[in-house]
Formats: sequence, structure tokens, C-alpha cells
Amino acid sequence: MKTVHLRGFNRARRIVVSAVIISALMAGTSGFATGQDQPYSGTQLTYWGGLIFSEDANQLLSDTIAQWGEANGVQTEVVMINQNETVQRVSAAVESGTMPDALDLSLDLLMIMSRQNVFAPLDELYNRVGEAQGGWYGSIDLATDTTEVAGGRTGLPFGASGNLLLRRTDLLEAAGFDSAPATWEELVAQAEAVNAPPVSGLGLALSNVGDGNVQASVLQSFGGRIANDAGENVTIKSEETRTYLTWLKDAWDRGVFPPGNATWDGAGDNQVYLSGQTAFIANTGSVGIAARNDDPELYEFTAYSALPAGPTGTISPITPQVRAVSATSDNQQAAMALLEHLSQPEFLQEYYKLAIYGPVLQGQAGFEAFNGEDPIHAGLLDLVQKGTAPGYPDVYNSAYADFMANFIVPKMAQRVVIDGWDFDRAMDEAQAAGQAIYDKY
Repeated sequence: MKTVHLRGFNRARRIVVSAVIISALMAGTSGFATGQDQPYSGTQLTYWGGLIFSEDANQLLSDTIAQWGEANGVQTEVVMINQNETVQRVSAAVESGTMPDALDLSLDLLMIMSRQNVFAPLDELYNRVGEAQGGWYGSIDLATDTTEVAGGRTGLPFGASGNLLLRRTDLLEAAGFDSAPATWEELVAQAEAVNAPPVSGLGLALSNVGDGNVQASVLQSFGGRIANDAGENVTIKSEETRTYLTWLKDAWDRGVFPPGNATWDGAGDNQVYLSGQTAFIANTGSVGIAARNDDPELYEFTAYSALPAGPTGTISPITPQVRAVSATSDNQQAAMALLEHLSQPEFLQEYYKLAIYGPVLQGQAGFEAFNGEDPIHAGLLDLVQKGTAPGYPDVYNSAYADFMANFIVPKMAQRVVIDGWDFDRAMDEAQAAGQAIYDKY
């Protein structure tokens, strides 16, 4: 028996994964017994899945967990949660002692919560999955290592993403632009050239959501830093940050940003692009998948490229997504068995076709999703192989993750463009707020 809840997501339609696909997935079981041998029979598991902008992928995850539960005599409850609500939901669950048995979460949240012994160690599972599938990509292995803060690995990677620049080639080519903007200055110039109602040129989020943290990468590409090389003292206030804020304020004054972009939720940039109201966004590729399914013409006129460069080069961070098991779960072994099942090629071959993630294991590079005609997945594979580490050039530690989870850079941007603060005042507030976070660690 299964229970599935969907929260924080506008479901336009529901798909049902065919019995043929589910049977194929269940045939590729993990090292844990299924079917007639049911070592976890009678167990109840609650799983929090992270909603992504692909209903097919969300449904496949839910259905696969349910089918695994039925094959193993486990009653599963799947709660699909908007990823922008995960921090709040997990924090409340830790406080109230109502954590799920297993869940999807971001690397930032994993790093923060691992210091508090919220998650069970997964070293044995991590090693077994890696050895079975050609080893973990080096960038993924380094990025998700929580040993320093938790004494071991607490997260099992299942996908990698990162922001690509999406652009409307039909609008831009008509304005004389045949190539992707190489720099942030060129991006603003191209955006301004096509900025005419109902189209706003530059659909970048400046709000307190994950997409708003793209501004941290922009700042770093201008030479700004979150903290020093030791990862201990915040260095937001600098001439490099001032240069970044000058770029941002100039772009804002040109009127190229869509209305309300400083208060968008996590789907704000997705929605304005899919509705034809902007020429550029920075996104993981979820928008491209939605357009492929629902608006083939928009999909045809969408091109993908690396984020533009600033004066010090391009910052293009990889963002691994992980799964974890609650340290307070009474059913940790069953939860780990489920995570191992969700790491099998039989499931991920199908999941990657529908989802917006790049591979995490070297054996996955040969999957159909990364070797077909889909430019999004090809770009994500390239990102995993060539992208910059999370936080680079800053030290990616728990303090940095906490800093990002508090959206300090987007808030600084809002002070400048919405509240009209001068650069020094905005930097001073960000500097103080950031140092207060770093001092906790």
C-alpha cells in the first residue's frame, strides 16, 4: 500500500508509469532482497521527495518507491515537497521529532544538518554503490563529503545540476545576436535589445530562493568573495563587490528585469520564460524539459550555454542533489535498502530521461539520456565533467552553506535595487549578517 502527497506544485496533469516500465525497474533490484524474500515485511517508511519541474519524473519516483514497498512488504508514504520549502520543513521536523525515514535534499542543507547529527552514516552504502557503477565523479565525491563535519558520509548523491543560461534565439537573432553572450555586460546589452512589452529581457531572480543565489556566482565572477581563503572571515565588503553592484544597478535602471523578480518564488523564472515574457533566464534546464513537453516551438527556439564571464572568469558551480536517512528513524536498514534501489541503473536510466539532472557515477555517462539529441542533458554531462566546485573560489563549508541558505547576496541586491540603499550600506549589512553566520562555526 502507498500514500502519495504532492505539496507546493501545480500539477497540470498526472501520468501513470506503465506496468512494463515498473516491472523493468523492479527487475533491477539492489543487493537487498525483494519479492518472496521480504526482510522488511511490516515496516512503514515515510519518504520526502523533492519536487522538480517535471511531473513525469516526480510521478516515476513516487511510483517506483511504492512498487519497491509492495515488493518488499513495506508500507510507504511519499510526500513530494517543493524544494524551496525543504529547509523550513526539515527544520520544523527536527524540532518536533517528526523527521521522515528518508528524504531528498540539497547539498547546502545536508552540510548544515550533518553537523547536528540529523542523518545516519551511509559510508558503506556510498562505497558499494560507487564500486558497482564505475566510481563517483571526482567533483561529486569531493562536493558531498561530509566526513569533516559528521565523521562520515551522510548523503547519497543521485543527480547533479547547475545553472545554464537559456536564451530565446528567435528574439535575439532578429535583433542581430547569433551567439550567446560571453560576459555579463554583453548579456545586459542583448537583453536590452529585445526588451519590449510583453518581453522583459533579463529574467534573473533577485528573490530569496535558490535561483536568487545565482547572484553569488555573478559576484564571484566579478572577483568578489564571500569569505577569506580559510573560510572563516566574511569578505563581502570589497571593491570587487562594489563593481558587481554597479553592474546590477545599471542593469536594473535599464529596465530589463521582469516585474516582481525580487519577490519570485522558486518557479518565478520558470513561469516567465514558459509564458514568453523574458528572453533570458539562468536555470538548471527544467524549463527546457517543460517546453519540450508543452511548447515544442519554444523548445526549438531555446539555446543553452554556460553562464557568462565576469572580469575574473566564469563561475559555473555544480550542485549535487542527495538522499539521506534520518538518524532517528526506527527503520534505517529498510530506508537504506530503498536508497540503494533508487541508485540502480534500471531506475536512473528512466529517471534521467525525465528529470533535469546530470550523472553522478561514471558508469552513467553511457546512459541514453546523455547520448541522445537532448541538448539539456548533454550540457549537464559537460557541467559535471568540467564545472567548478560548489562555492568556488570560496571554501565550501557549513558556514558557506548556511550563508547561501539565508540568501545574503540576493538580500543585498534587493537593498540596492528595491530599497535604494547606497552600496556601502548594503555591503555593511551583508557583511554583518554573513559574519554572524560564519561565527557560529
